[in-house]
Amino acid sequence: MGILLVASRADPASMNIMHALTSSGGWKDPEKFTHGDVRKNNYTEAHILEIDDLHIWSDGIDEIHQTETGLEVSEVLVLSRHVSNSEVPALTLHAIGIPGETPHGEKGMAGGIKGQVVPPSPRFGPLFREMSRIAAEHGVDGDYDITLEATHHGPSLSRPTLYLEIGSTPERWADKRAAAVWTEAISKCLGLNGGEQIGQWKGEGDVMVGLGGGHYAPRHRAIISESEVWVGHILAGYALDFQEQDSSGLLPSGNWQHAVEKSIESTRSAFPGGRIFVHLDKKSFKGWQREALRHLLAEINVPILRGRDIL
Repeated sequence: MGILLVASRADPASMNIMHALTSSGGWKDPEKFTHGDVRKNNYTEAHILEIDDLHIWSDGIDEIHQTETGLEVSEVLVLSRHVSNSEVPALTLHAIGIPGETPHGEKGMAGGIKGQVVPPSPRFGPLFREMSRIAAEHGVDGDYDITLEATHHGPSLSRPTLYLEIGSTPERWADKRAAAVWTEAISKCLGLNGGEQIGQWKGEGDVMVGLGGGHYAPRHRAIISESEVWVGHILAGYALDFQEQDSSGLLPSGNWQHAVEKSIESTRSAFPGGRIFVHLDKKSFKGWQREALRHLLAEINVPILRGRDIL
C-alpha cells in the first residue's frame, strides 16, 4: 500500500511544492510512464506523479497510476494552487467532491461528478494540525490565513484524497516559504525522510463530519484545531439545498439529504471501524432545517455532538 502525490505542470503552486519536496532529499530520479513522470521515495512507499494537465480533470488517476506502476495506491494527496476572489494569502486543505450539485451524474464545472464525493484521506486532521504548527513555528502564519475548506471540486477518484493548497495569487503560488511549510508537514506525516508516519488510520477513533457554515468552516475548524479528532467531509451551507417544509410534516425536499448521506457513507469508507459523528454549525441553519437533519441522522445512527462534547 502506498501514497500517491500528484503535481501538475499547469499549476505553478503545485510545481512549487513538488520542487520543494524533491529538493528536500530522499527521492529517486524521475521515471517516464505514459501518464506522467514518477519519482519514488527512498524511505516509504510514496510516489510523486508529475502530469501535464490540470489535476482537477484527472479522473481515475489513482487507478491509472496503480495499473502503470504496480503501486497499490492507498491514498492521494494533490498539490495545488488555491484561488479566491478575495485573494487573501492562504495555506489550506480540503476533501473533494460536489455532493450538493445537480443534475446528478453530470460533469462539474471544476471537475468531479455532480452528486458524488471522493473518500477523504484520514490524514485530514493530522495534516491540518501539523501544517498549522509548522506555519506558526516559521512565522508564516502572520502572512497567510491558515485554514481549511469545505468539500468541493474534482477530480473523480476512488481512493481517499486531499487537496493541499497555496493561495491565492501568482506571487503567493511561487512563495518558497509557503512551499517549505507544506514540504515539512507532508514529509513529517508521511515519513518521507525515514521517520514514523503520522495520521495513519488504525481502525479506531471518533470521526467528525461537519455540516453547515461557510466555505472556510470556521466553527468546524476550531474543533479540529483544538482536538485530536479525525476529520471526514465538511459540507458548507451552499451544498445543503433545503426546500421549504410543507404542512405534511415530512422531511423537506431538496438535495440536502442526498448530500449528507453520500458524505457520511464516503467518510465511513475512509475510516472503517470509526465512530462517525456530525458537528453542526447550528447558527447557519433555521430551526426546521436542524430538526430535519436530526431526524435523518437519527435514522442512520449518526449522533450529533456539540463542541463541549468533543473538546
